[in-house]
Amino acid sequence: MGEALAIQGGPRAVPEGAILGWPEVDDDDRQAVLASLAGCAHAFGPNCKAFQQELAAWNGAKFALTVNSGTAALHMGLAAVGVQAGDEVIAPAYTWSSSATCALHHNAIPVFVDINFDTMNLDLDKLEAAITPRTKAIVAVHLHGLPLDMDRLMEIANRRGVPVVEDCCQAVGATWKGRKVGTFGACAAFSFNQNKIVCSGEGGMFTCDDPKIKARAEKLWYFGESIEPPAGQTHELFALGWMYRNNDLTAAFGRSQLRKATRNLAAMRVLAARLAAALEGTPGLILPREVPAGAGHNWYNFTVRFDFQVLGMAGEPSVARDRLVKALQAEGVPTDVWQGFILPAMTVIRAKSAYGKGCPWDCGHAAPVTYDSTAYPVARRHCDSHTGITFALRPPNGPGQVDLVAAGIRKVLAGAATL
Repeated sequence: MGEALAIQGGPRAVPEGAILGWPEVDDDDRQAVLASLAGCAHAFGPNCKAFQQELAAWNGAKFALTVNSGTAALHMGLAAVGVQAGDEVIAPAYTWSSSATCALHHNAIPVFVDINFDTMNLDLDKLEAAITPRTKAIVAVHLHGLPLDMDRLMEIANRRGVPVVEDCCQAVGATWKGRKVGTFGACAAFSFNQNKIVCSGEGGMFTCDDPKIKARAEKLWYFGESIEPPAGQTHELFALGWMYRNNDLTAAFGRSQLRKATRNLAAMRVLAARLAAALEGTPGLILPREVPAGAGHNWYNFTVRFDFQVLGMAGEPSVARDRLVKALQAEGVPTDVWQGFILPAMTVIRAKSAYGKGCPWDCGHAAPVTYDSTAYPVARRHCDSHTGITFALRPPNGPGQVDLVAAGIRKVLAGAATL
């Protein structure tokens, strides 16, 4: 028999404190934030404007608007491409909730498409069947940093006349055939919160190339004041707007972290390849793959799935998965379930009452839609069998930490039948 699992009283595979935290903060970050603090423009200040220019140049966009979250950028994107009340917006059945609730924020109706198990992204074989005359946008999520096949997606979208809003919240620096994501659709949303590869604590960015798209996004960005008022008038609202702008302190931190992004992405790709090689052939473990050909993964999240039949674990898949995750955590492996629900099964969707009284589904502009969670079997299979490894594959962690994580995973799976 092998060494006892830590959850059963054995020693940890990953020593306490071995995995170092993210993001790596250095003197450049401290100096940037302190300089902003010492200034006198703490709202939308000079760092916000510089961050917009630098991110646009780094990612290959003409325009960028710094925002307080990736969710805000997604909402701005839907408004910018002309989504209105009762319109339908397609999103993957498995993603973060913001990829669909951004539609609800604009009184539109989310429509879901199942995912592809290998890529964990929207299944393009099933996309076209979901497009109707009411479809006014597709939210193209590059989940965990793996790009969609953007050639195929854009061919479908352009042929059907449906704008694409790219959800790059986890995909900064990811590429499709050498071109960075966020440069294919009508506009894109990025997130810079604590977990993201460019981290500013919270925050995000909206990007686009079309000045008309930018102008429509700006209506939501700053109270609806962005339309030039008549001479002598100020603070007139010409559209229903939110307050999505970012602040100077956050932008200062984000600018400093952006300067390290290329270096960090290169290191993450090396560490992900090392972990994949160390885990190759582990019975009962389904490794992530860089598919389809042409996709440049950024390895935001190294997501594995479990084959419970091979592991000899009976019963409800999500329950078995949770037992494995607890055992991995006891070994010191920094892993967790990223999203425990498919979106059509979430209460706000099933109840069809985001704003109360059935709105926006029953507000007079929408067509009937159904949310049968059994219609998304691949999303359910993935959801119930996955766990993710994130910070262990990021600097300042290195090969030593990756090897410890791999050893912990192999140890738990070897003893899975005892859990």
